Amino acid sequence: MEYVLTTSALSKSYRKFDALKEVNIHIPKGAIYGFVGRNGAGKTTLIRIICGLQEPTSGEYSLYGISNKDRGISKSRRRMGAVVETPAIYLDMTAEDNLRQQALVIGLPNYDSIPEILRLVGLEGTGKKRARNFSLGMKQRLGIAVALIGNPDFIVLDEPINGLDPQGIVEIRELILKLNREHGITVLISSHILGELSKLATHYAFIEKGRIVKEISAEELEAACRKCMRVEVSDTKALARVLDGMNIDYEIVTDTEANIYGEVRFSALVLALDREGCELISSHEQDENLETYFINLIGGGENA
Repeated sequence: MEYVLTTSALSKSYRKFDALKEVNIHIPKGAIYGFVGRNGAGKTTLIRIICGLQEPTSGEYSLYGISNKDRGISKSRRRMGAVVETPAIYLDMTAEDNLRQQALVIGLPNYDSIPEILRLVGLEGTGKKRARNFSLGMKQRLGIAVALIGNPDFIVLDEPINGLDPQGIVEIRELILKLNREHGITVLISSHILGELSKLATHYAFIEKGRIVKEISAEELEAACRKCMRVEVSDTKALARVLDGMNIDYEIVTDTEANIYGEVRFSALVLALDREGCELISSHEQDENLETYFINLIGGGENA
């Protein structure tokens, strides 16, 4: 598999605080890679390092197979675009002038790509309107447009839907999917809005206290978040005996609740439980989503 970005034991320390601890991630070419973690878990620190805004304390990373310790890393980094923390835009400029300014900064010979980029992000009709008068969603899309100057094939988006209204979230989601599917751009996206991230990502990394606790594909995550039947019974020990006898996969959740996976004939289950002196109190179908998977993975507590 070809990787756009890999990290190897990447670490970052500030005096006595370890922001990143031997982080290993692998972002395949063409992926939308969801980077999931609580506030302060280390997401932005890693993003700043791979964008060249900070140096790691130890370990290394590679962009398109070029190590950050190699002189050629600057050439690889020119294939990237990024929106880190907040969009890097000039509020007193129009959308077009923002893109012209960025083109000057990176040394583009002309402005020919600007009209197409403005159309791509839905800002072609803003004319002389200054960016300070844009909605938050428009500013975020302008930040992405600035990141697209130079025709990158890898973009990094740090919390791109944070604070947006529902319409703004849909617009950013559709833009990211278009960039990925129609233009072949690999995307690294951090977000604490996990339900929305699950509509985009093809791969995930979960980070907690500076460490990667899980790296997983969307297919593997879907299998892990499989549907089940949540049942409440008077005696889970009796339930376990019955399900073991039926060779059915299950998980005991509490003293009275369990998740049953796979097909089960409830009439047979009720009769078997009755023979064990156990009452089936209630049952309902449920499936684990990204939020609950993340919370279970890191042991509960505050969300990302």
